[in-house]
Amino acid sequence: MKKRAGLYVRVSTGEQSTQAQERVLREYVKRRGWQVYKIYRDLGVSGASSNPAARNELMNDCRRGSVQVVAVYKFDRFARSLTALISGLEMCRSLGIDFVSVTECVDTSLPAGELVFQMIGAVAQFERSLIGERVRSGLANARAKGKSLGRPPLRALTAQEIKDLRKQRRDKGSPYRELAKTFGISVWCAHRVCSTKKKGITCRAR
Repeated sequence: MKKRAGLYVRVSTGEQSTQAQERVLREYVKRRGWQVYKIYRDLGVSGASSNPAARNELMNDCRRGSVQVVAVYKFDRFARSLTALISGLEMCRSLGIDFVSVTECVDTSLPAGELVFQMIGAVAQFERSLIGERVRSGLANARAKGKSLGRPPLRALTAQEIKDLRKQRRDKGSPYRELAKTFGISVWCAHRVCSTKKKGITCRAR
């Protein structure tokens, strides 16, 4: 059975045409003996866009197993950012889908092409490690400066505070946001105090 190839093409402006890209991709697919499943066209879409419709459709078809090979004219037609490119390639690898960049001679269906996936995986892991290291360094630096991290601490409202809060809401119609500010609690907690008859309530401090 012939492999089903999804051909992805993109141009940045509406005046440009995808015909040249499509011709090269069709010729390559024909030489490899594959079958063109569908051509996915993003017309007038910047490569910096994080949510191009046709590329999203292609990725969804990959997840459904409709496409076995993704073919593009160049890597920068698929994505202009390294993050988006790595994300797309990692997804293809996890699904067992081959990726081809015709003009850059990258074809992961060939033995030498598998090296690309391995390199991409290494780069992705390296990037995740750097992000994790920066996050840990930032947290450590914040703690060293005495900054409070994480969600605000819990505190129990006294019986008198609960009584006063409900009275202000009942008699003056004070907004929950104003009550939250006055009693040093969250807006949601102020609403909970007024909507329940409980005498002891623990709230998230502001």
